[in-house]
Amino acid sequence: MKTSQGWRLGMKEMQILSAPRQRAQLKKPTWIIVLVSLVSLFLICAYVYPPQGSGACYVFSLNGCKGLSDWLPPAPARELTDEELASHVVTNEILNTPPVVPENPKIAFMFLIPGALPFEKLWDRFFQGHEGKFSVYVHASKDKPVHFSRYFVNREIRSDKVVWGKISMVDAERRLLAYALKETDNQHFVLLSDSCIPLRDFDYVYNYLMYTNISFVDCFEDPGPHGSGRYSEHMLPEVEKKHFRKGAQWFTMKRQHALAVMADSLYYRKFKDYCRPNMEGNRNCYSDEHYIPTFFYMLDPTGISNWSVTHVDWSEGKWHPKSYVRKDITYELMKNITSISENVHVTSDARKEVQINPCLWNGNQRPCYLFARKFLPEALDSLLQLYPNYTSI
Repeated sequence: MKTSQGWRLGMKEMQILSAPRQRAQLKKPTWIIVLVSLVSLFLICAYVYPPQGSGACYVFSLNGCKGLSDWLPPAPARELTDEELASHVVTNEILNTPPVVPENPKIAFMFLIPGALPFEKLWDRFFQGHEGKFSVYVHASKDKPVHFSRYFVNREIRSDKVVWGKISMVDAERRLLAYALKETDNQHFVLLSDSCIPLRDFDYVYNYLMYTNISFVDCFEDPGPHGSGRYSEHMLPEVEKKHFRKGAQWFTMKRQHALAVMADSLYYRKFKDYCRPNMEGNRNCYSDEHYIPTFFYMLDPTGISNWSVTHVDWSEGKWHPKSYVRKDITYELMKNITSISENVHVTSDARKEVQINPCLWNGNQRPCYLFARKFLPEALDSLLQLYPNYTSI
């Protein structure tokens, strides 16, 4: 009220002072137009130059700062291209079709290795006594390995050369999935390297994977040079920068997701053409770190865990994770790894933001990891000695 009275008093004084000049008063409609114009200009300026202080934010809303775009209706969704529409229809059909659960569902263990499998004896012990609950597939990209375990004999698939960081790594993953999908009993698919070891006994791993309805695919948003900085606008319109994601390649995947990956050609082609080392501007993009995380973030974001069940230690801050040698292998180390119940992601920008989230299994927090890497061959004997103890922690 004080403000209104003050405004009227000021106008009265102005009229008295201006009377000798006989200036006509502005009509009401003119004042309304001026007022609306000023308010509009004020809002436009606030949008272009938003207030920085928290007090100023409340001029607009009791909820804090908001841009003008927050008050407007959402923009209409972009119309899909013909290829996108076809891809989405096929993927949705696969994901929405109830799985046919066989009488004896199996886990497919897919080993992506260059040649020999240093921890074959350890895996042999892991598999013993569980025949009929698993299948083994070996993709050896350099040398055909000599096997010591009956579970690995004659389990090689047609392999091809694999170059780290190139699309051939994704090709090998898809090739393993294709061979494993031929066996209808295989319901969950695990990708493993030559430096991977099991952290739990077989029953624990089997129950962990079979009785969850998600895939354990690592996926997070990294705004730094090793994340979104690898994105190429040539991926437009199908892959937008805001959807570009990063994650470790070592996944476990339920059958519907494995089928969706095999059915995809559109997004795979985008990454094959525009995510590779030594691209424009001397940028490096590695498809095995981005294709599958981005694919599922776009098409089934709630169907993946956003972390990998394969542990790796990046704490040394190097290009490659920590390698475990013989002297590192202790009961305490294995206990520490198997007790981790939170997953950690660190962005590659200057902020180095640490993102920590609980590992949720069917809504309940559980230990994160079933497997671990990167172990050197010299650690085998120590792991064999500790195996019965650390897998039952």
